[in-house]
Amino acid sequence: MSRDSIVVENVSKDFTMQYHRTLKQMAVATMRRLPLKETFRAVNDVSFTVEQGESIGLMGLNGSGKSTLLKLINGVMRPDAGTIHTRGRIAGLIATGAGFHPQLSGRDNLYLNGAILGMSEAEINRKFDEIVDFADIGKFLDTPVSHYSSGMYARLGFSIAIHVDADIFLADEVLAVGDRPFKKKCMAKMQEVRRQGTTIFYVSHATASVRSMCDRVLVLESGHLNFDGDVEEGIHYLQYDDDEETNEALGDAELGADI
Repeated sequence: MSRDSIVVENVSKDFTMQYHRTLKQMAVATMRRLPLKETFRAVNDVSFTVEQGESIGLMGLNGSGKSTLLKLINGVMRPDAGTIHTRGRIAGLIATGAGFHPQLSGRDNLYLNGAILGMSEAEINRKFDEIVDFADIGKFLDTPVSHYSSGMYARLGFSIAIHVDADIFLADEVLAVGDRPFKKKCMAKMQEVRRQGTTIFYVSHATASVRSMCDRVLVLESGHLNFDGDVEEGIHYLQYDDDEETNEALGDAELGADI
């Protein structure tokens, strides 16, 4: 009997953009009757259900609301309308270096980030060597992460997140940074987690990785969920299959999202 892992019902999220920040600019805008701010709806009345163990590819053009939706599911943001229900522990990396303290070492941030993701100290100790080996940051483990490259941030962040015993794994921009061998290692690890029955919610522009990783595709357009169904149909809906030769020539360089 299947169980619902993620239930999103009529969810919307608004942001406010400020046009004028200085008093002089505000005064001039007021005299000219120009707006001082504007509300932008990033996610608009979105509804869907994900069953436990499903692997979902979230696709769409930049600015379509993918990252916002993922943050809503993760609980980093709250919707302005609608409801989101999730079952079990959520892990993942929704932004490179999220939750890292720049003045702490990689070792200290491993414990800090692991705790933020719900791991106990005993669990972190048990998985410590495996996490460090996967991240492959070598002698920089005891260096402040403010000295890390973006690739090192990504390796350590992903390694911590993927080793959490989670029911739902969220991946956004996780694989956009880093060399090709590391990206391949990440994909292999995500496949391993998928086979264990973890629900995967994966944001990507790369058709090859979506085909290999996902059972189903959701497509966002200007905050609206305009497609929910078969992977090949979703890719065709976005017309990403028209660029497949280009993607192959680039070696699927972007395995994550650029949002």
